[in-house]
Amino acid sequence: MAATDTQSTEERLTEQRRGLPDAPGVYLFRDERRKVLYVGKARSIRKRVAGHFSRPRAEMVDHVRDIEFIATETEAEALLAEQEFIKRHRPVYNVRLRDDKSYPYIGISLDEEYPRIYFTRERHRRNRVYFGPFSNAKRVRETLDLLGKVFQYRTCDGAEPGRASGSPCLDYFIKRCQAPCVGYISKEAYRENVDTIIDFLSGRYRQIERALDQGMQKAAAEQEFEQAALLRNRLKAVRSLLERQRIANEAVGTLDAIGVAAEETDANAQVFQVRDGVLQDRQSFYLENAAKRDEGEVAEEFVLQYYASAIAVPPQVIVPRSVTTAGTLAEALAERRGAPVEVRYAERGDKRRILDLAERNARLALDQDRLRSERRRSQRIEALDGLQRALGMEVIPMRIECFDISNLMGSHTVASMVVFEGGAPKKSDYRRFGIRGSVQDDFAAMAEVLSRRMARYVAQRERSPHDKDYDESFASLPALIVIDGGKGQLSAGLKELGPFRDLGVSVISLAKRIEEVFQPGSPRPLLLAHDTPELQLLQRVRDEAHRFAIEFHRGRRDRAMTRSILDELPGVGAARKRSILQHFGSPERFLEASREELEAVPGLPGKVAREIHAYVNKVR
Repeated sequence: MAATDTQSTEERLTEQRRGLPDAPGVYLFRDERRKVLYVGKARSIRKRVAGHFSRPRAEMVDHVRDIEFIATETEAEALLAEQEFIKRHRPVYNVRLRDDKSYPYIGISLDEEYPRIYFTRERHRRNRVYFGPFSNAKRVRETLDLLGKVFQYRTCDGAEPGRASGSPCLDYFIKRCQAPCVGYISKEAYRENVDTIIDFLSGRYRQIERALDQGMQKAAAEQEFEQAALLRNRLKAVRSLLERQRIANEAVGTLDAIGVAAEETDANAQVFQVRDGVLQDRQSFYLENAAKRDEGEVAEEFVLQYYASAIAVPPQVIVPRSVTTAGTLAEALAERRGAPVEVRYAERGDKRRILDLAERNARLALDQDRLRSERRRSQRIEALDGLQRALGMEVIPMRIECFDISNLMGSHTVASMVVFEGGAPKKSDYRRFGIRGSVQDDFAAMAEVLSRRMARYVAQRERSPHDKDYDESFASLPALIVIDGGKGQLSAGLKELGPFRDLGVSVISLAKRIEEVFQPGSPRPLLLAHDTPELQLLQRVRDEAHRFAIEFHRGRRDRAMTRSILDELPGVGAARKRSILQHFGSPERFLEASREELEAVPGLPGKVAREIHAYVNKVR
């Protein structure tokens, strides 16, 4: 039967390949669950797909069960479509930014009278300017600190500057803010300062130097010596910074140089952002390269992913020689920029030197990352080996499951199950449990959740991995189960875990007070030295279970509170409910709000706000 299935799959794929067009476009490889494994683009879809299936075949091809395609007019259109599909499906065999959940940006609130310059991970609000993405939060905070020293912008929260006392804050006295809150700087002058910050972040350095110099000369001529001194100091700071970061002649202009290093399934990309010959920033991105593609392919996919989320595309992008699709990339980036973009390799001069520097940094970053990974792997093996010896286990505890209970005065009781494999968290296997309301204490709650875990294992172990209801986490057999608590919690769980123990699973509990480890049948707890890797691993597992349980509990409690209070408010429908929650951030903060704070909620009429305040305080 298996041979027949394989044969029919091969026949279907062969038929699908025959139907592929000899034209540019995008193709998708799907597995037996219809999950997208890989998204590719090609000048000729038929020829490119045939290359995947030629001998020797890549590991990915063995999992392909269906091939889909979308034809495009040009190869540049195919590039853009490919990136949209990669972003949507996150295929495992495409080159991807590691930890690409949300990169940080610098935001400027131009929709406010006195704009703020702030750290953010969102970039969708109207009438706001964003700069980024930055490769790490530290780089953003360093940039904001520098801007604060040089340009002195306000850091207070809210649309209006200032605080309740009506006097300047400490930032004014340490020369970090010009106190717009008390009128020490006019709205026009403050906005001019913000425009200079925008120019600075945009890399218009020569323009800034000229404007500061002209402003200083004008202030001096008009005998506004305090203003002239401020502009002089600002000009000195800008020039000093630019000289330290100048790596090329001004004639180099504005460009990004992209260096890439790839080794096995890991890769690193460096983006050197050069503006007017000054190195404005250096970004470092770690990439997942599951298909082990060469550096040219990695660079090509990275360029498109990076500029898909970048705020601006420069007029020139310098790429490694191994990139063979520079012309197509230029077309795609020009469409994104709305103006011509030159994508090319640098043969000589300053541009070649900058590219070499980017490639050398990419190789160094990749080597350092692999060394760190090896060190972490070695530490995890040491911790697992020590834990096996300390607990007298027959096997190394490669899979550890930990359970924790969370409640507040007996309400909204929940439980968490976290999983560590090879000494590291496996978040895809984490599970949450709601506990029945009739359960009265933590012991009973722990017994219930462990009973359900055991039942899930029994139900899942007979299922095929191809079954749509198959759950790999519940089907897996742990080597060690850790219960958060002491002797009582351990005793509550042992009866429910009998079948697991018959299969060789070790069960312990970890009490937080002095980190005692309780084992079945042992009258005295095991005390591990606090500096041992094995105890530190147990603590990490227990703390992660605690965090995960509390997060789940807080969510359920907030939803319950929202339903019980907000749904009953007079004059509040779904839209106003969302507005109130968005304004206050949490139900607790809403319940503590004064009448004046409620009246300040956008879109909420004053009369309704007063009625809500009266109702909430009556209920409480």
